[in-house]
Amino acid sequence: MSINRRRFNQLLLLSTAGTLLPSFGARANDETPQSGGTLNFIVEPEPPTILALAHTAGGTQKVSPKITEGLLTYDFDLTPKPQLATEWSIADDGLSYTFKLRPNVKWHDGKPFTADDVAYSIELLKQVHPRGRGTFANVTKVETPDPLTAVIRLSKPAPYLLRALYAAESPIVPKHVYENIPIADVPINPNGSAPIGTGPFVFKEWVRGSHIILERNPDYWDAGKPYLDQIAIRFVPDGAARAAGFETGEFDIGGDNPIPLSDLERIKALPNIGVDSRGYETKGDLTQLIFNLDNEYLKDVKVRRAIAHAIDLDVILNTVWYGYGHISPTPISVFLPRYYDPSIKPYAFDLKAAEQLLDEAGYKRGADGIRFKLRLTHNSYNDGFKRVIEYLKQNLARIGIAGTIDSYDFSTYIQKVYKERVFDVTAEYLGNQFDPTLGVQRVYWSKNFKLGLPFSNASHYANPEVDRLLETASVEIDEDKRKQEFNAFQKIIADEVPVINLIALENVTVFNKRVKNHTIGAEGVQANFAEVYIKDGQG
Repeated sequence: MSINRRRFNQLLLLSTAGTLLPSFGARANDETPQSGGTLNFIVEPEPPTILALAHTAGGTQKVSPKITEGLLTYDFDLTPKPQLATEWSIADDGLSYTFKLRPNVKWHDGKPFTADDVAYSIELLKQVHPRGRGTFANVTKVETPDPLTAVIRLSKPAPYLLRALYAAESPIVPKHVYENIPIADVPINPNGSAPIGTGPFVFKEWVRGSHIILERNPDYWDAGKPYLDQIAIRFVPDGAARAAGFETGEFDIGGDNPIPLSDLERIKALPNIGVDSRGYETKGDLTQLIFNLDNEYLKDVKVRRAIAHAIDLDVILNTVWYGYGHISPTPISVFLPRYYDPSIKPYAFDLKAAEQLLDEAGYKRGADGIRFKLRLTHNSYNDGFKRVIEYLKQNLARIGIAGTIDSYDFSTYIQKVYKERVFDVTAEYLGNQFDPTLGVQRVYWSKNFKLGLPFSNASHYANPEVDRLLETASVEIDEDKRKQEFNAFQKIIADEVPVINLIALENVTVFNKRVKNHTIGAEGVQANFAEVYIKDGQG
């Protein structure tokens, strides 16, 4: 083991082992929290499932942690903090992680939480979670020497693992609910729609198209919490209606830019409204145009490069996203400066170059001026993706490519793109997370192409050298070597263009100022909200 690795382990243990979950992050003037009340939480779009076991949809990741927790949580600098685990240690060779678990924790159905639940959950995540195939790829087994100890054994080091164990990413689920069903049925198990967890809130109801109600868990392991009586999770598809709801006080909080960016400056100026850009440290949001490489035209790299030349990233940043972001032309977001390669530049906006490439590829304009047609679609998670694809359609027409736009609700979008694959180009979102192995690899790793697996290699891209670089980087402890491997990967993607990377988004949480302790760590609104309270008479 290197000296750097040993020092890393020492710092982790000194800062975390043996502590109980603190109220980290700034409190509101260190005042005593008030109990009671209902928090009206805007989540849009409506998630396909409430449980973040087999889905990484943004809505799912906001709802799930209130009910189903993780082993760890994180401060703003990604320092691990206890949640279901109270202590942990890493072996010197990096091949085992030992977790001591919190005693006297119960599932919402009254059964005890044990190490068996942890072991079973990690095995499920490895098989059904879109990023879990990468996150837990090196896990050979999880030992349970006693009910409150779990030991994760690895075949190779996983330098990212300790920061992948929060509830929105790696939820711990009840073994007794899942153990007797086939793996293929896990994503459709009823527990995804009415989860049983260990968290501060208990699932009450889900009225599709309207709301989810979560109620206070009276037997929560952190005595006295949560402070709220209830969370009402509201689905409001219309952005203008969401903005109006914040203005009137109908809505209390929403994350990931819950109102149209065109309204944000006006809403920020209201005396009862606050805005927080913290709480997105685990995400590294990046917007993309993903090509379906099974399409006969898009198999040709000249066609993909031509489309890249037809896009003005300054227009997308300033017109589509109202300047809330940064041009980010590589697979690794500018928000991950440790691994981002600034030497890679975007394709220049050059319509003549685009036309020349299409001619060279053999796709001349027909008598009607059209070379060929493409089916365009977009993630419905944010209105900005629709604006991106509308802009793309307009510019494709300028180089002789006719585009037709198919817009779907979120669940249908997942079905059409990731299972049926009835698309040619989609405007999509990629959470880089805090490490490329967890956030980026899934989109470009050939082994992560699987029909029905959302947000994972929708292009059907396969390059053995890219696979090798990603797999090597995923186990590399030496940071300099790891950076070199990620840089080489970024250069190949920039050349082959299976995806056009666009804008690294800046996200904000909008909240009524009467809501306190809503953003106390890196997970932001993806946290469990055990600490959140509503201060009467304010807002």
